[in-house]
Amino acid sequence: MRVLAVWSAVVAAAAVVLGGGTAVAAAGPEADLAYHGVASMAGGQVDVRFTPRNHGPAAVPDATVRLRWSEPLVDRQTLPEGCARSAERVVLCRVGAPAADGMGERVEMRVRLRGVPSEVLLEIDTVWNGGTVDRNRENDRQRVLVLDSGDEYYF
Repeated sequence: MRVLAVWSAVVAAAAVVLGGGTAVAAAGPEADLAYHGVASMAGGQVDVRFTPRNHGPAAVPDATVRLRWSEPLVDRQTLPEGCARSAERVVLCRVGAPAADGMGERVEMRVRLRGVPSEVLLEIDTVWNGGTVDRNRENDRQRVLVLDSGDEYYF
């Protein structure tokens, strides 16, 4: 049942992306999703940890986040439950249903890039928000440049 729910969220997110790439609904309850976490890279492996937060005022019935890397990922990846590859450089993850002024499901993953680049740009954004309106899109769109140094970069 969990797999079906995850794939339903991924399919819904893909429909939003193919339909114009925006997660903002025309009308509906207002919620404010934000993503904060850390990323590091060493030897072509990128570690990412973040927690979604809903600043409200309404709850989000379900949400999916997109992680996009500037470098392609190797073909075989072990991804956490609730995450799936959608393209060569893209992973979609279900982050659950954050209550108003609450947290979504924490996402932790390690991906391997093709080759060993000296840096990678990681972009994180909401692709499905369960029909809520997010008027503050700045805090659910993160861009972080991660250098191959092992250092942690916070966003």
